[in-house]
Amino acid sequence: MRIDDQFEYTVTLSDKSAITHWNNTTLAFLAHSAATPEHLAKTLEVDANFALAQAARGLFCLLLGRREMTATAFEAYAVADKSRRDTPVTDREEAVIDALDDWLQGAPSKAAERLDEMLVKYPRDALLLKLVHAIRFILGQPSRMRSSIENVISTYEDDHIAKGYVHGCYAFALEESGDFDRAERIGKDAVSWQSDDAWGLHAVAHVLDMTGKTEEGIRWLDTQPQAWEHCNNFGYHVWWHLALLHLDRGNVERVFELYDHKFRQEHTDDFRDISNAASMLVRLELEGIKVGHRWEELAALSEKRIDDTSNVFADLHYMLALLGDNRRQASDRLLARMRSFGEQDGNEMAQITKSAGSPTAAGLMQFKNGNYFSAYHHLAEARPLLRTVGGSHAQRDVFERITIEAALRAGLCQEAKRMIDERTRLRGGTDTYGESRMAKATRMMAATDIMQSEHLRFRMG
Repeated sequence: MRIDDQFEYTVTLSDKSAITHWNNTTLAFLAHSAATPEHLAKTLEVDANFALAQAARGLFCLLLGRREMTATAFEAYAVADKSRRDTPVTDREEAVIDALDDWLQGAPSKAAERLDEMLVKYPRDALLLKLVHAIRFILGQPSRMRSSIENVISTYEDDHIAKGYVHGCYAFALEESGDFDRAERIGKDAVSWQSDDAWGLHAVAHVLDMTGKTEEGIRWLDTQPQAWEHCNNFGYHVWWHLALLHLDRGNVERVFELYDHKFRQEHTDDFRDISNAASMLVRLELEGIKVGHRWEELAALSEKRIDDTSNVFADLHYMLALLGDNRRQASDRLLARMRSFGEQDGNEMAQITKSAGSPTAAGLMQFKNGNYFSAYHHLAEARPLLRTVGGSHAQRDVFERITIEAALRAGLCQEAKRMIDERTRLRGGTDTYGESRMAKATRMMAATDIMQSEHLRFRMG
């Protein structure tokens, strides 16, 4: 049977009572709610052959970036494909099923393109919009995230149940595109419209971090816990953002408190949680701060994920964890696997691994070994393409910091200064890290000028 969902588009069901659970599933997904799997399970309990819900289940699994979830995604595709052959579905449902197949065949960009084309036809489908947004985020495509939403956002008027969530996505796309003023304004509007819009809340936090408004960023997050208290592990990421802001202020005790009792209280092996923790520990160590035994549990979990090949961003953070705990054999295995995987044809993640992932991983290893000149050249090689590993500017900034640090330690002060300048322009404002490293680079350049002075040479002669 055919019935309209909450976005006023038709879905194909065998039991109409599944529609309530399905509507709850899509809203929970938009809110990054911990209840999303529960709502989806109820949907499929009522209607196990609901093709659209099965396809969404498969895509949700792939978004988790875990190798073992790929088998579940294939299973979901098989059920969805059989269901649509048994009972014809709408073209919108067909597109989601085919997008799942695209990704399973190693082409997530093709999946995003397919969904984007269907979004133009069904512009008020916030599920399609969020799926495109999520896939393009994984692929590091901020301009495509932005254009996708700009094509349809005018249709999200006050009567649309997901207006706030959609504007929260738009705020994040604007921030990642460098349009900070509009991102802040639209993100704050999104949270005012939908108080549990954790993604919109975090988009504003990104803006305030990037533009150096640290104290304002701390207040923004401290005063709105309701916006992410319902979250799945995305809530840990919001706590990580708060810790990042405190690190900029030099509030190290608060950073460790947030690390131990908020975003790393539960020792999960979700790559997003490991990424939060590993990148924070690296930032602390670059400031000369000892982190104790915190690397051990991250490295133990990361070592078990060496063969995942699901997400390049995840691989690089596994590498940080392995190096942080001095697990040399495991880090060698991970680099070897990344290089081998990068040689596979026809797989988009393999191409990204080869062009950006493996050189970055090699640079991280050289940095850990104290070979700073070599580390800089590996990292600088990958730097122009690092966006393609996915994540946000704030998340990838850990690699930017390591590259700058490698240049400084190698005595490449001009290269360091150039990167710091580029980083500041990208961010739209300065921060404590940028200021301190620019001061160091400037001192090094002054010392070099003195040593190369003809007058000094004459006197020394």
